[in-house]
Amino acid sequence: MKLKGKVALITGAGSGIGRATALLFAREGAKVVVADLIERAGVETVGDIKASGGEAIFAQVDVSQAVEVERMVRVAVERYGRLDILFNNAGLTLPAMVTETTEELWQKSLDVNLKGVMLGCKYAIPEMQKVGGGSIINTASMLGLVASPRQAPYCAAKGGVVLLTKQVALDYARDNIRVNCICPSEVDTPMHRKFIAESPDPEATKKRLLERIPLNRVAQPEEIAAAALFLASDDSSYITGVALPVDGGVTAL
Repeated sequence: MKLKGKVALITGAGSGIGRATALLFAREGAKVVVADLIERAGVETVGDIKASGGEAIFAQVDVSQAVEVERMVRVAVERYGRLDILFNNAGLTLPAMVTETTEELWQKSLDVNLKGVMLGCKYAIPEMQKVGGGSIINTASMLGLVASPRQAPYCAAKGGVVLLTKQVALDYARDNIRVNCICPSEVDTPMHRKFIAESPDPEATKKRLLERIPLNRVAQPEEIAAAALFLASDDSSYITGVALPVDGGVTAL
């Protein structure tokens, strides 16, 4: 098993990409700290891991709040004695053009999507230094690499995640801490389905999204989880500072 003996902390692990990754990491031998804002969803993920013979605990967290992120990391270390892997995955999308963007909406996008990544790194890195290294994976987006209509706050935040990933990778490479990010395109998650349902014309939105994906389909959460496993494991031991598109070919256009 690729992660046997490792302790992995995953935010946004109650659904979508985070949940799929938590289940996969557990199958690969990791002890998983399932972190999520929604207790019910996180506890359900923990239950599924345990039912399959894995080991996991739940930590409730609002990733935009430093005190809660610090507590989340402390819960992981107090329970398992170390921290080897951090997957900063929690995020949200708040569609708007810049002229529609209120200060509140802008700040919320940055707080969850960008500040949350920074805080995760801030509190996890000292624990990884204690054990001689680790792997941090951040969920960015193809919209951190290319733009999309009516996504000003999201593009700004995810673009920040891409460059923050590279910067943190440089600062901590000598500590054997690798830092990479994944840039998915459309993924069949509750957030994706909500975005489509709340658009003015859901069928037209779905068609527009598919038309720009060369593989002509949305990804499944398990496909993104597989990329996270690669970056978390020793299979990627010489990779750091990378923004990996898992996007069906979108950024090749």
